[in-house]
Amino acid sequence: MFVVAATALRSSELLSLRWADILWEERKIRIVKSWKKTGVDGSTKTPCSERDVPMGRVLAHYLHEWHKQTPYAKPTDFVFPSMNRSGRVPICSSVFCSDYLRPAAKAAGVPIHDGHRWGLHNLRHSLSNWLVNKAKENPKTVQGILGHSRIQTTLDLYTDEDLDEMIAAQDKFIDAVGFERETVQ
Repeated sequence: MFVVAATALRSSELLSLRWADILWEERKIRIVKSWKKTGVDGSTKTPCSERDVPMGRVLAHYLHEWHKQTPYAKPTDFVFPSMNRSGRVPICSSVFCSDYLRPAAKAAGVPIHDGHRWGLHNLRHSLSNWLVNKAKENPKTVQGILGHSRIQTTLDLYTDEDLDEMIAAQDKFIDAVGFERETVQ
């Protein structure tokens, strides 16, 4: 799901989104509630989870296109409604993952083994990991996107070692102490 891949929303935050939460002019998505397993809106995971998530140009375009196509486009309607339940509740995340997301990921070449859990949270993890390790974004920026109350949570849970970075760091040290890498094959 492109929205989670681009925003790193928690699935409960995604499910609770109504069109009124999409602030088109301000180019952001307001996160003020989360969908509970009991089938109602509830509070977010933590106070820091209440936040405004940026909505870039491409994401805004795709959301706008979906808004034009969905039969549930009133401000109080769910952004991702259950068509089976006539839009009264959001789509079920586990059904969405098993019927659409997982098959699409496998078709795109993502190595997902049978019995291995893989879903919306993997998209959240992928974005945060890429932002910190590849794009070199400030971890505080990533913390804000994820809605973590502590930077350590972002760094501990949502970043991984990067072999290329580790090799580059090692090479910087080797260069600094005067070894010549060019003569080594």
